[in-house]
Amino acid sequence: MRPKRKLLIFRDVVSSLIIAALLVTGYNYFTSSAAEDYLDEEELITHEETTKNFKFGFDTEEFHFESSTIQYNQFLGQILNSNGISFSKIAELEEKAKEVFDVRNIRAGKRYHLIKKDSCEDQALAFIYEPHPLSYVVYDFRDSVNVEIVDKEFDIVVESASGEITSSLWQSMMDQNVSPGVIDLMEDALASSVSFYHTKKGDKYKVIFERKYIDGEPVSLGKMLGAYYENKHGQYYSFFYENDLYSGFYDMEGRPSKKSFLKSPIKGSARISSRYNLRRLHPIKKRRIPHLGTDYAAPYGTPIHAVSNGVITKASYTKNNGKYVKIQHDDVYTTQYLHMQRFAKGIRPGVNVSQGTIIGYVGSTGLATGPHVCFRFWKNGKQIDHLRENFPPAEPMPDDELPHYYQTRDSIKAQLDMIPLPGETPIAEGPAL
Repeated sequence: MRPKRKLLIFRDVVSSLIIAALLVTGYNYFTSSAAEDYLDEEELITHEETTKNFKFGFDTEEFHFESSTIQYNQFLGQILNSNGISFSKIAELEEKAKEVFDVRNIRAGKRYHLIKKDSCEDQALAFIYEPHPLSYVVYDFRDSVNVEIVDKEFDIVVESASGEITSSLWQSMMDQNVSPGVIDLMEDALASSVSFYHTKKGDKYKVIFERKYIDGEPVSLGKMLGAYYENKHGQYYSFFYENDLYSGFYDMEGRPSKKSFLKSPIKGSARISSRYNLRRLHPIKKRRIPHLGTDYAAPYGTPIHAVSNGVITKASYTKNNGKYVKIQHDDVYTTQYLHMQRFAKGIRPGVNVSQGTIIGYVGSTGLATGPHVCFRFWKNGKQIDHLRENFPPAEPMPDDELPHYYQTRDSIKAQLDMIPLPGETPIAEGPAL
């Protein structure tokens, strides 16, 4: 056989062997990957089925659930005893629960669940109480009495909203099915630049915020990530920034959005019903008596916040003031909050409070015609109109922190700028948060 022909035969054999090897390798890889995918899918299905079969840590196929709502004047002891729990176990539960979730904190209107072995069983094995959409309390009577607070798993979804005010900010939000709680988040974000008591027709806004979901249902708002507001005075941005040293809202230049004093002790749900006025006609006494405070009307029970850091000097009651709290902030400023329905838990003379701390709740105690808080402000011992006071700025962010802040600012601003206002064309999508 000629050398040339031998070379051709050798080349064909080698080529065939290479092709066969490649086919075998590809087949093994394909079948191996397919098997892995199949196993992963099986594991996923099994995991999903296992997860779906459990509720509050109890297998739904093994246990029976009875759900209801705490009624007014209904006590935990009554519920448990009528479901087979002895008074001795109830007493043991009450003692153990004090350090975890005191049974005295159980409130009417909240959901609860009794766990039983089956529908024919009278005795409860556990009592589940849901004080909050994001957590539940397990009072377990199996073996020994145990109490545990469990945080629910939730998903965080970043959402946005925008609008133009035609009647009120609240109505604009409701028209878009956005929770009014977003208004409170906006007020926190834009506290030093926008007065939400003076919103006008034509004002525009954009917000990016977190919402928490459980099983696809919204249960709670998360953080406000960024906010934009536009009115006749200009355009205002605010961005949330957080690390080990800082947490809060800052403007384009890295200045804190909150000044050293809040503009109001009540968040956006209130309205100014009476201003500081040296010649006011008193609504009850019907004669001119100087009104040395600002009245904020709000529904009964609305939280009242400390407008700045300070120490409580009085938490008391008088015939005219009703229940009131007085706070010394520094050597210059003092504030007072009148006509409270009740004090917040732990509020008493000598207690230090931070800006935004809830100190009480709106009421009409004392000399008041309806639910409101009369907010009074002293500067160097003299009562003043706080709405005319130019408060000192909060401590600015240091220069060495600004480059890190600017990265967060630019990312959130790009997202805000993409959100169209009414009548605008949507902008092409930019970088993700």
